[in-house]
Amino acid sequence: MEKQWWHTKTAYQIYPKSFCDTNGDGIGDLPGIIDKLDYLKDLGIDILWLSPIYCSPLADQGYDISDYYNIDPRFGTMEDMDRLIAEAKKRDMYILMDLVVNHCSDEHAWFRKACEDPEGEYGKYFYIEDCPDGKRPCNWRSYFGGSVWEPLPGHPDKCYLHMFHKKQPDLNWENPKLREEIYTMINWWLDKGLAGFRIDAIINIKKPLPWQDYPADRADGLCSAGEVLKHADGIGAFLSEMRDRCFLPHGAFTVGEVFNEKPEELPDFIGDHGYFSSMFDFNETIFGGSGNGWYDQTPITPNDYRSCCFASQKKVGEIGMLSNIIENHDEPRGVSRYIPEGECSIPAKKLLATMNIMLRGLPFIYQGQEIGMENVEFQSIREVNDISTLDEYQVARKAGLTPDAALKAVNRLSRDNARTPFQWDASANAGFTDGTPWLPVNRNYTRINLASQKNDPDSVYQYYRRLLALRKDPRYAETVVYGDLVPVFEDQDRVMAYYRTSAAQTLLVIGNYKTEPQTLTLSSKIRKVVLNNLPQLKTEGDTITLEGYQAVILDVSSDS
Repeated sequence: MEKQWWHTKTAYQIYPKSFCDTNGDGIGDLPGIIDKLDYLKDLGIDILWLSPIYCSPLADQGYDISDYYNIDPRFGTMEDMDRLIAEAKKRDMYILMDLVVNHCSDEHAWFRKACEDPEGEYGKYFYIEDCPDGKRPCNWRSYFGGSVWEPLPGHPDKCYLHMFHKKQPDLNWENPKLREEIYTMINWWLDKGLAGFRIDAIINIKKPLPWQDYPADRADGLCSAGEVLKHADGIGAFLSEMRDRCFLPHGAFTVGEVFNEKPEELPDFIGDHGYFSSMFDFNETIFGGSGNGWYDQTPITPNDYRSCCFASQKKVGEIGMLSNIIENHDEPRGVSRYIPEGECSIPAKKLLATMNIMLRGLPFIYQGQEIGMENVEFQSIREVNDISTLDEYQVARKAGLTPDAALKAVNRLSRDNARTPFQWDASANAGFTDGTPWLPVNRNYTRINLASQKNDPDSVYQYYRRLLALRKDPRYAETVVYGDLVPVFEDQDRVMAYYRTSAAQTLLVIGNYKTEPQTLTLSSKIRKVVLNNLPQLKTEGDTITLEGYQAVILDVSSDS
């Protein structure tokens, strides 16, 4: 693997709508991000990924883009964006935007023109088909529920494809003119000074054509989008063209949201000459999934979490570098998901951070993760904003769950868990806004907030700072960034442990994923405790006793 400038960095995802509001309208904005750059730099962040801030009707929180060349006034102006890029550069920080090109908004000029003339130039920018008597071309289910086919406005005998929300018509990548439009837009942003992109839902751009039905997996007679993707071949032609036309000439960093990739394709995706610089590891997030819906998803255990992480590391090996996450805007809070119910303590939050961030790969911190923000306890489905959660609630109800049981089932995985405003302090609205927040602040903000942790050496926040600093510490950077990862103690119940090894150093990362102490026998002598989430470590001879949820990083390099 060739070394790249971004390998030693740490990335941070900002959900702009919920980060910091400076004008009191209840929506976070670009000036708010600029105001917090020094905070992020002090945390140890180098790369910032902004979830969509383009013009959008917000049917799917900005992932339905109506104008790729403009900033939505809710978030600020293009001048604000230029200032953000410039201010980040002064601090040796890099800005990524979200690249959403599987679909656009039905309010985009292209789609409006397609509706005016489905047979014309812009009609070919989308998948528009004849639907006589409402007969759909195929039985695919949208990611948000229901058919992927929707009647074309003004043309009841025609329909258009949307793999996501009906206000997100899919773009027809088979059309070279459409691809040229996309490449022109990407290069326009890179010329402005962006460092690159997080690339949304990109695996969906290749459809298995011609249209055909696949076996139904629910009573609605439809099949899942995941099943559809299994039959789509040839995406590499599109992705390599985009890489060569846009990313390579600019030296851009790109990280793909890639699901359902085939193992043999990994070198094509993230090898030295891959389509992308990196891709996210979603192995833990998809664990226990059910075709029936969220209500039927199997909760992940500590042993499952360990197995998922190690499987991803083994799969990628030396091919490239994954981007590792605990949570993001599409997932619930990691501390509420990967720590068993009733065990979510400060040491447990630090353990989870240690286990994830010390993996081989680029760490992506999601806003609020660094202070241990937790899931929301929704009291009613009326408190939920997320369209995906609302659909899954109905799926659960149709499966026979009571309203209370259905709410509890979707609460666990709701995307709104991660979208509540950042908890800056214990003042009104957690210091996020002087107005009324677009989504209510988590009720626990007086207990969990940055101000209470900023100067507390034992806080989750300060632990994150120390943990992230290891990637830049000349004593450990080579091992932490490039060292091999070798699992150990895999047969020990609720222990997650692995070596990170380089030519000159061996680090042992080890955590007790239980509330009770566990004693382990080491095969190497401890030279130094590099990081410990508790005040002390009990050792005797070649054994160590880890307290409940204790995590340590040990230098166990040989004397030679």
